Amino acid sequence: MQTKIKKFSELTLLEYHHLMKERVAVFVVEQSCPYQEIDDIDLESFHFWLENDKKEIIAYARIYQDEQAVHFGRVLVKKEARKHGWGRQLVKQVIEWIEQEFPGKTLHIEAQTYLQNFYASFGLRIVSEEYLEDGIPHIDMEK
Repeated sequence: MQTKIKKFSELTLLEYHHLMKERVAVFVVEQSCPYQEIDDIDLESFHFWLENDKKEIIAYARIYQDEQAVHFGRVLVKKEARKHGWGRQLVKQVIEWIEQEFPGKTLHIEAQTYLQNFYASFGLRIVSEEYLEDGIPHIDMEK
């Protein structure tokens, strides 16, 4: 398994196509959630993924920064690769990378509520009430 981290401007067209294909497969098709998956945040983000020896995307997240915090989101594991710990490995690497690249900055995520214990295991804590984002229950978490 290889870890890839690239700014939008560093992505090849083929890499970008594969990343967006996986995001749409999970967040739009699998979760039956019609929403604007591709947005302008992609242009300012670091795209972070795990790739197998066949160059297939196994897990993915995007990372971006604003004045208040560093954020990561769009976390996914390809459906057929779940239950092998790739999500845990990805999030661990993402948090370690953020802490190295943005020392002292608050880390903020908008997590699907059902994943709160997963993210809490990495030291994130709930900082909001539950709310609906595109019809899916979410909470804000920070570290």
